[in-house]
Amino acid sequence: MDESSEVIRQRREKAKAFADQNIELYPNDFKVSHTVDAVKKYIQQRAGVVEDTAVFAMAGRIMGLRSFGKAAFLHFRDYTGQFQAYVKRDEIGTEAYTSFKQFDVGDFIGIKGNVFQTKTGEWTLLAKEVRLLCKAIRPLPEKFHGLRDPEKRYRQRYLDLIMNPNVRDIFFKRSHIIQAFRNFFLERGFLEVETPMMQPIPGGAEATPFKTFHNALGMELFLRVAPELYLKRLVIGGIERVFEINRNFRNEGVSSQHNPEFTMLEFYQAYATHEDLMSLTEEMFESVTQHVLGRTRFTYQGHTIDMKGPWRRLPLKEALSELGGVEPSMLNDRQRLLDFAESEGIEIRKSGRVGKILTKLFDVLVEPKLIEPTFVVGYPVEISPLARRSSSDPELTERFELFIGGREIANGFSELNDPVDQKRRFLDQVADREAGDEEAHYMDEDYVVAMEYGMPPTAGEGIGIDRFVMLLTDAASIREVILFPQLKRISY
Repeated sequence: MDESSEVIRQRREKAKAFADQNIELYPNDFKVSHTVDAVKKYIQQRAGVVEDTAVFAMAGRIMGLRSFGKAAFLHFRDYTGQFQAYVKRDEIGTEAYTSFKQFDVGDFIGIKGNVFQTKTGEWTLLAKEVRLLCKAIRPLPEKFHGLRDPEKRYRQRYLDLIMNPNVRDIFFKRSHIIQAFRNFFLERGFLEVETPMMQPIPGGAEATPFKTFHNALGMELFLRVAPELYLKRLVIGGIERVFEINRNFRNEGVSSQHNPEFTMLEFYQAYATHEDLMSLTEEMFESVTQHVLGRTRFTYQGHTIDMKGPWRRLPLKEALSELGGVEPSMLNDRQRLLDFAESEGIEIRKSGRVGKILTKLFDVLVEPKLIEPTFVVGYPVEISPLARRSSSDPELTERFELFIGGREIANGFSELNDPVDQKRRFLDQVADREAGDEEAHYMDEDYVVAMEYGMPPTAGEGIGIDRFVMLLTDAASIREVILFPQLKRISY
């Protein structure tokens, strides 16, 4: 029998002994009057002068326990922080203390008492009453080594949260980031909405969807790859400023930057252009970063990044020449681009059109070099089927992608609102699908019909929340900022 199995056996025996003594293992009647944070603020507000008669009822998980025979110190933690308690036999009584000595690290307890300062200056709860609130059968990971194995951390995120305070900090910060984005839009008159996660036609992004089947309706459905076409239907319907913080699903590979289920912020504004959205994005990212970190400058994976605008705006082809080593003379030559990709060891799967080759070269050769916030503009029409054509160059669109820390963070454009052009582009995408491109857009006739009722000039943008959180928490992998990332199934 290994050590952990022996510990589990011993704890089961303790639980049985408590039950035999009619001591509840999982009571639910202990009333908490103060969290750890509330007690600390109480002490601070009184400049460390706390009345001896002030009673606090606190609860949490035992994280450390030192017994000295007739007394013990323990550290317990609730969701707001950690605190020390001092338990004496003479204070709680012999019978209660005998039971207390059977408590283990990991158990949940309720404690009532007064606070005092130890000789070392640590504020401590002197227990007058101690109760078991939940008996933990399995031991926590050994404190010194903690929980470090990434695979185990992601599979047993609850242990990761218990043992690694920095992980809890990431997800508290994630919540604050999302709330800051939400407040930014609400303050500017945007309406938050919810659109379908199950869709008869997946649209809004080039991605392979997950499929499911609705028995009652007798029809195939897809988990959404993006909410774009539904949000633009709302703009057509008169909701001219709209946003959604949504879950998207894409049947693609898993990596440090990709999870098949992820969070996006998508928004649309009538009578705005992609230029307006770039300015808005600079203002928004600066505001959210300042709100969450208290500053606009931070370090990400050894690089210093400043969210304060204005940011560089770099045309796609210029970026390929300047940073990717692609000669300007070959930028419109399909065969030369394919030969160049082969010489660089870059596999081109979607080689039907020049635009797809350019973006693949960009992804490999340029994207990792864009550390400071940079808008890349001038995307070809053939890879932007929902974006408005540029008035200065009909081969390009009024589209941008934002790159920070060597990865794409946002994608936005002036929306195509010409139903004839939109249908033509959908048909081009259908042709690409028939040629083997599984990520090409589907034809969405209903969306074209909606456009024929008239969509005002509009601009829209999608922001990768998970990747933004990675930046502000200095996380190298997307799995660090998703509570339960997708993993291969294992048996226990």
